[in-house]
Amino acid sequence: MSLPFDGAISAFAETDAPADVRSALSEARKKDIVTPDYPYDRWMGKKAYEEQLDALQIELVKCQAWMRETGHRLVAVFEGRDAAGKGGTIRRVTQHLSPRAARVVALSKPTETEAGEWYFQRYIRRLPTTGEMVIFDRSWYNRAVVEKVFGFCTDEERATFFEQLPDFERMLVKDGIILLKFWLTVGQAEQLRRFLSRERDPLKQWKLSSIDVKGLSRWDDYTRAIDETLDRAHFDFAPWTVVRSDDKRRARLNAIRVILNALPYDGRRDDLLEIDPKVAGGPELWLDGA
Repeated sequence: MSLPFDGAISAFAETDAPADVRSALSEARKKDIVTPDYPYDRWMGKKAYEEQLDALQIELVKCQAWMRETGHRLVAVFEGRDAAGKGGTIRRVTQHLSPRAARVVALSKPTETEAGEWYFQRYIRRLPTTGEMVIFDRSWYNRAVVEKVFGFCTDEERATFFEQLPDFERMLVKDGIILLKFWLTVGQAEQLRRFLSRERDPLKQWKLSSIDVKGLSRWDDYTRAIDETLDRAHFDFAPWTVVRSDDKRRARLNAIRVILNALPYDGRRDDLLEIDPKVAGGPELWLDGA
């Protein structure tokens, strides 16, 4: 079978990955957690996960109906390490919601016109209207991390981004938008395991990009950029929620709970919404899992 990028991910795993990463992958079974300090040893059981997911998705449907009736607007920003599970989490959030009032925005490289605009401008065009939920699968935080790591922006452009960012997000919140920011993170061995799985699966190879391949050797550069971003953009009016997603099931459930806890919708079942603080919390969880 032909592998994408001439098998560059397998080659990295065999020769260039750190020794502890190679060792963790060689000893792991399918549902084992390979990140040493993750708070659980194994993935959450499938039956318990599906039962809780079904219940939480019913809550999301109730929440959406309430938003449409009351006119509330919500923006959820999903950022994170490559292969941290952003897309899968977003799919579980929107799976049973009406697409008329729940949009996913996943922007590609800026067009020539967009590149000449104010940096935040193309994101502003996608903000929600009355009663709508908009989920950004990557967002304006590209400038803070990916563009920094790969040199797609200058230091001056990034400095301007951080200077303007607090006012930009404060304006959204003051205008009544409920703004949630998620940072999904995985350990290095788990990230590589997921890349290897995508490389070998013809149905998942489309998920890989040249950025993913090049990023394998820039783990520490990403870490420094993420450190700075979480430090400089964790505002009291727009805080980060860090989700440790080595176990995708626990990550998805707790991200949904964070969304539901942010909205006082009618008939909310608070007994379903307790967040696991070992999986989802503030930037201190990033420091634990970095």
